[in-house]
Amino acid sequence: MNRILVVEDDPSIKSELILLLQNNGYHPVEALPCDLALLDINLPEMSGYEICRKLRVHSDVPVIFLTARDTAEDELLGFGVGADDYIRKPYHSSVLLARISRLLMRKSNPVLSVRGLTLHLSDLTVSYEGRTEELTKNETRILACLMKKDLCTREEIVEDLWSNSLYIDENTLYVNVNRLREKLKRMGALDFIRTVRGVGYRL
Repeated sequence: MNRILVVEDDPSIKSELILLLQNNGYHPVEALPCDLALLDINLPEMSGYEICRKLRVHSDVPVIFLTARDTAEDELLGFGVGADDYIRKPYHSSVLLARISRLLMRKSNPVLSVRGLTLHLSDLTVSYEGRTEELTKNETRILACLMKKDLCTREEIVEDLWSNSLYIDENTLYVNVNRLREKLKRMGALDFIRTVRGVGYRL
């Protein structure tokens, strides 16, 4: 049973969340360790941002901010301190459960391997023939998309990144793919990513 850390200072919302999680097969907890963290931002002693920042020092556990703060700046700051998702209150129960399920599924399948190329989703690294390169979150998701499907359209990759709360457009995609190619090239993984003219990319 997955343990979900619930950090929420409103007693009624906290009780509602705990009941929702319990009714859907999760085990709500109030302390580490956990498999996923639900954090409010406006907390009396330490902000959710600060909790997430401290958590990221020693853990890659998925973090979802669940908050009434609704500006783009708040959301960007949330991702900047290491959150995996950002949901505004009032939340929709089925959407929250779907986001939780997606993040837990991603965490349970942390390694992809194709033709000697191994992608470690949890620590954002790729390895090939004994060499390892660190990747950004965008580069990791792009490579994961290609490793799962072989041929991906530009639209599919952009949609995958957006669904994982990583904001990107086609110009930024082009830059990220080129950086990814350079990192693979440094490891000796030449021509792993090929452009399919007018469509997208293939591994």
